[in-house]
Amino acid sequence: MSMLTPPGMGGKYRITGDVYPRMRRPHRRRRIVLAATAAVVVLGAAGWGTLQLVDVFSGDGGTKAAAGKLADCKPAPAPTAPAATLPKPAQITVNVYNATPRSGLAKTTADELKKRGFKVGKVGNAPAAYDKKVPGAGLLLGAPTATKGAFPVLGTQLAGATTKTDTRATADVDLIIGTAFKNLSPKTTADAALVALTKPAPAPTGKC
Repeated sequence: MSMLTPPGMGGKYRITGDVYPRMRRPHRRRRIVLAATAAVVVLGAAGWGTLQLVDVFSGDGGTKAAAGKLADCKPAPAPTAPAATLPKPAQITVNVYNATPRSGLAKTTADELKKRGFKVGKVGNAPAAYDKKVPGAGLLLGAPTATKGAFPVLGTQLAGATTKTDTRATADVDLIIGTAFKNLSPKTTADAALVALTKPAPAPTGKC
C-alpha cells in the first residue's frame, strides 16, 4: 500500500505510484492581474486629461495655440500709396496732333480736352514720323518723367492709348490721334478714372 493511501482505504481506492496529482491554480489571480492593468490604464488617461486641463486654464496652452495661429497669419500688405504727386489736368499742357486721314480731329479733340481742364498747346497734323503710322486709338508722347506724371492723367481721357518717351526736356506731352480713334472716353468715365488715380486702393486684411 502506498503511503498516499489513507488508512482504512484499499482496493480500488488505493493510491499507487509516486506521482502527485497536479493542482490547477484558481482563476482568481488572472482576474486580479486584469483588473490591476485596467486600473493603471484608467488612471493614466485621467492624469493626461488633468494635465491638459491645467495647461489650458493656466494659459500656457492658449498662449501656444495663439502663437501658432499668429505664426500662420500673413501680415496685411501695405496699402498702395496714393498718387498724390500726380499733376492735375490744369498743370498738363497737351499738344494734339492728327495722324489720320480725317480732317478736324485735332481741333475737336483739343477743344474737348480744354473743357475738361487740360491746357492745350499746339494743334495740327502729326509730324511725318507719325503721320498715318499710329494704328491704335492714340499715342501719348513725352519725356521719361511723364510716365509717372502726365501719362496716367491724360490716359484717363482716351482708353487704349499707348505711351512712348522721347528726349524732350519740356514737361508738355503730345496726344497723337491714331487711325482707330473714335472719341475721347465719356467724361463721366474719365472723371471716375481720374478720381481712382488719386485714391489709394484699400489695404487687404491679413488672413489667419
